[in-house]
Amino acid sequence: MQLRVVAFDHPDAVKLNDEVQLEYIERYGEGGDATPLDASMFAAPSGLYLIAYDADDRPVATGGWRTQDENPEGYSDGDAELKRMYVVPEARGLGLARRILAALEEDARAAGRSRMVLETGDMQPEAIALYISSGYEPCAKFGHYRCYENSVCMAKSLTRS
Repeated sequence: MQLRVVAFDHPDAVKLNDEVQLEYIERYGEGGDATPLDASMFAAPSGLYLIAYDADDRPVATGGWRTQDENPEGYSDGDAELKRMYVVPEARGLGLARRILAALEEDARAAGRSRMVLETGDMQPEAIALYISSGYEPCAKFGHYRCYENSVCMAKSLTRS
């Protein structure tokens, strides 16, 4: 597997984003994730977007982070927000999400961010398990879905102890 930095609007990123949106609809029965996002949010030094490619150069996993600071949606200064973590079904169980997560955390730390935050849903137990096993803990709700009952918000310090 090879991790590559790409733009959020790269054709492979768009393809994987479309796939994750379909999965959200399957799990939640709604119109997918409506969080406003655009490619500039993931451009360095304010963010990063990664895609994992398999040996046949197929895009199989994705994830990104974007800068957040204190604002009315509940973020804190120094936050990096994890977005669009997704692994195609046939590549699950290979450790790709954990590898992408570690790379995103390291990049956000290097960019001076002090905390990684994420929002997922209660119908994504495998995502919640990944985040807990990676040191994330529940936190106050933030972001676009902060008022939704099935929203699960988590955070992890990026400062080295």
